[in-house]
Amino acid sequence: MASKIPPDSCDGLLRLQQVVHDLRSPGGCPWDQEQTHLSLLSNVVEEAYEVVEAAQSGDREHLCEELGDLLLQVVLHGEIASEAGDFDLDRIAHGIAEKLIRRHPHVYGESGAADTAAVLRQWQEIKRQEKGNVAEAYLAGVSKALPGLSRAAKLQKRAAAVGFDWPEVAGVLEKLREECGELEEAVAGGEAAAMAEELGDVLFSAVNAARHLKLDPEVLMAAANAKFEARFGQMERALALEGVALGEAGLERLEAAWQAAKRLP
Repeated sequence: MASKIPPDSCDGLLRLQQVVHDLRSPGGCPWDQEQTHLSLLSNVVEEAYEVVEAAQSGDREHLCEELGDLLLQVVLHGEIASEAGDFDLDRIAHGIAEKLIRRHPHVYGESGAADTAAVLRQWQEIKRQEKGNVAEAYLAGVSKALPGLSRAAKLQKRAAAVGFDWPEVAGVLEKLREECGELEEAVAGGEAAAMAEELGDVLFSAVNAARHLKLDPEVLMAAANAKFEARFGQMERALALEGVALGEAGLERLEAAWQAAKRLP
C-alpha cells in the first residue's frame, strides 16, 4: 500500500480522502490510477440511480451504502483535480456552501421570500445574476445532459415559476387527452415524423401531469419498469410450469398468462 490504512477512529470524510489518495498513488490500485473525470461519468450516473432505487426501497442501511458509493465519485473527482492542480474536495465543499448561503438570503440575509414558490423564483434570479446571463433565454440553464423525463419536468417547473402553467391538474389531463387524440390521427395518417412528434407531445404532457401531482416522472418510470419486469417474470414462470417456452406460446396464450400474472399480489 502507498501508506498505512487510516484509523477507523478518524473523521470519516478525511479517512475516505486518504484511502482514495492511497489508491491513486504509486503502489495503489491500477484501476483507480487510470480513471479520469470523463471515464468516471457513467459511474456517477449509475451510482445516482442506485441511490434513487435504495431510497425507494425504504431500506435505510442500503441507502446509506449507496450514498457512500455516490460520495466516492465526488471524492475521486476531487482527488483527480487536486493531482492536476485544478481544485480539491475542500474547494468543492466550500464552493457549494458559499453558493447555498448566497442563494438563501431569506435565511442568511434580509429577503422576504416566505414560501416555496417565492424561494424558487429567488433562487433562479440569483443564479442568473451570478452567471452574468440576465439577458439569456430563461430556460437556457436547464441542463441538456439530464434524462429526457427529468429535463421535461425541470423545463415545466422553470416555466411554471413565472406563471406559465395550468392552474389545476384537470387542465393538464385535458391536454393529455388532446395530445393522445392527435397521436391517433398521426398514426392513422401513417407519417413517421408526425407520429414521432405527437408521441413526444404525449410524453411531455404525461410528465406535466406527474409534476402537477407532485410525482417524479423518472421515479414513476422506474416503478413501471419494475412492475412490468416482475409480471413478465411471473408469466414466464407460469408458462414454464406448463412446459411452454416464451417464444413458442403465441400471443393469445401470452396474453392469458399476462392477465393471470396481473391478478397475483
